[in-house]
Amino acid sequence: MDETQIAPPPNAPAPDPDPSSSGLRETKKRETRRLISDRATELFIGQGFERTTIAEIADAARVAKKTVTNYFPRKEDLALDHQDEFVATLADTVAARAPGETVLAALRRAFLASVASQDPVAGFAGPAFTRMIADSPTLTSCLRGLHDRREEALAEALAEDTAAPPGDITPRAVAALLGGVHRVLFTRIQELTAAGRTNPEIARLLDAEARHAFDLLEPSLHHYGRRP
Repeated sequence: MDETQIAPPPNAPAPDPDPSSSGLRETKKRETRRLISDRATELFIGQGFERTTIAEIADAARVAKKTVTNYFPRKEDLALDHQDEFVATLADTVAARAPGETVLAALRRAFLASVASQDPVAGFAGPAFTRMIADSPTLTSCLRGLHDRREEALAEALAEDTAAPPGDITPRAVAALLGGVHRVLFTRIQELTAAGRTNPEIARLLDAEARHAFDLLEPSLHHYGRRP
């Protein structure tokens, strides 16, 4: 047999002699990422986000500075490391809603469930983490940007889901209303946390307040996006 028919291309990676090694590498990467994130959070909470340097984080995690920036290109990514999950929450809820369920009903249901479970992505981050964000202009600005991105993702999902014609303002207006309610409720959780309320206390208050907030949108959105 001609060897050229079985030889790998010149730039092809060498075969992995141990298939399990790739799984071990991925596990190691996840562990390293988590270690860096945990050490960074400890420093941010202890001495403030703005005062903490990448070099200090690298030293605390016992890795090189380059390793830190490879895993987290921006410093704020170290503090807010669930950004993609946060941005996608509303759009994902809309995409996964049940037959017969409206957009408003799906988002109300999902938010109340996140309150009941005291989900950190919904704002139940604890007093130290909440104070860390409030004390940092960089993180406060980043959080506003995440809310904006989440609203934009929701608008895109609504436009696609309802087959809105190009240029139709309806999905953007609906996303602004629903995104605004979520932004207000997130801020409310932060305020109550900063005031010293425990997560169970906040959850009890937010359950009632969230129901009221979503009820305010009911007259306008009670039929919008109902799935057949």
